[in-house]
Amino acid sequence: MEIIGHRGAAAAAPENTLAAIRIGMECADYVEVDVRLSRDHVPVLMHDPTVDRTTNGNGRVAEFSAADLRLLDAGKGEPVPTLEEVCLLIGGKTGLCVEIKEPGSELEVCEVLDRVAGEPLLVVSFHRASLAMVHDVMPDIPLGLIHTQPVPPTPRKSEDPPFRVYLPKFDTLTREAVEEVHARGMRVIPWTLGSTAEWDRARGMGVDGFATDDPCKARRWRDTVQ
Repeated sequence: MEIIGHRGAAAAAPENTLAAIRIGMECADYVEVDVRLSRDHVPVLMHDPTVDRTTNGNGRVAEFSAADLRLLDAGKGEPVPTLEEVCLLIGGKTGLCVEIKEPGSELEVCEVLDRVAGEPLLVVSFHRASLAMVHDVMPDIPLGLIHTQPVPPTPRKSEDPPFRVYLPKFDTLTREAVEEVHARGMRVIPWTLGSTAEWDRARGMGVDGFATDDPCKARRWRDTVQ
């Protein structure tokens, strides 16, 4: 099973920072990051629409320039990184999973990924239209649909791109749902699993991987069960 380091390695370092990504790179098959646009349309790492929860600042991400965001403390002195910095840091040494958080940021995200991202690469989102736009711009990038339900909605052939990965909320998932998604030709990677009991349960369901805040602990667990 593949291990996805959620927000880098959010249990070990401030989420969506280069420090968390470095730790995630040591243990995960992919590191996952959340991307939004700054005021000057630079893709930056931030889960929430505001900086309030994860930095010492206040206000919406879109109200700050990328340079202003760098002046904030995202935890333990870490700045808010850009997507370009993340791509250059990873450099293909591990996989990168980019979550598009807001519609309207797709072209800027694709420009960075096309210019500096290595492989393997996965782009995911709750927003089907965002993934369709990414597919139009970069048709070879694997796409993943995030959802709160165990089985993805029926494809809308005129609108949906070909999803390769389905990312359901773990507490909704069953073995039967995993088998149904597999029958549709998609891999199943639930989120966000934090304990050996959950990893054992996911393994028993036949999932293809999982997202976790503690990829190094998960890696040690995986080494014992394989």
